[in-house]
Amino acid sequence: MLTQALLWAAGGSGFTFLMTALGAATVFLFRRTASARLHRIMLGFAAGVMIAASMWSLLIPAIEQSQAAGGTGWIPAAGGSVLGIAFLAGMDVLLPHLTPELLDRGSGERGHRNTLLVLAITMHNIPEGMAVGISFALATQADITLLPASMALALGIGIQNFPEGAIISMPLKAAGMSRGRAFWAGTLSGAVEPVGALFTIWAAGLVVPALPYLLSFAAGAMIYVVVEELIPEMSQGEHSNVGTICFALGFSVMMVLDVALG
Repeated sequence: MLTQALLWAAGGSGFTFLMTALGAATVFLFRRTASARLHRIMLGFAAGVMIAASMWSLLIPAIEQSQAAGGTGWIPAAGGSVLGIAFLAGMDVLLPHLTPELLDRGSGERGHRNTLLVLAITMHNIPEGMAVGISFALATQADITLLPASMALALGIGIQNFPEGAIISMPLKAAGMSRGRAFWAGTLSGAVEPVGALFTIWAAGLVVPALPYLLSFAAGAMIYVVVEELIPEMSQGEHSNVGTICFALGFSVMMVLDVALG
């Protein structure tokens, strides 16, 4: 069972990593960074996907899994999500927020700036890898009927990762980095997802009763990224509803994928 779960998680997180790389490759197609409008579209869609995935692919299965084991469903859902939020809040103390100011610093700080940028982005990819890993762990070790929902989660995160890769590589190119290095920076920022997925599914195999807490932990971490990073970035500048509309679209797409495939 554990080997099967690892293989499925490797495939799912490998897909999300590939989508990040494809998004980063857009740096070779465009001469300038994405417009503010396109930036809002990408962030809004990504935020909608992540919130829907947190609900349907993580929190609801966590509640159902806990109740099936004879426990109280809301306890791991609330406790795990709070721990996930607290974990990333603590990480935010150590790593910078992804802001335009971070990209616009002078050339004398370029190496330091780019290092901070990649670290910040990598931190934000941790909960996505965890989410894919723990979702496949639940499907293969507790309820195989949840496997389509796990695939939907990987698909949804992969869809979200494509614009995320572009959001990373294109501003780095605009800040002075070569196209090749900007592509690799964007690509490698997603490498933590397969690592996080495999580590999480291995840990879940050792402590099966902790599955609902791990699912909720991943959900809380993803929700934190949306509220703390994506939505504020989506709302910067002049007032526009395009980000909100794309949030609703991303939420609906991920919900339909999860419910239809699950």
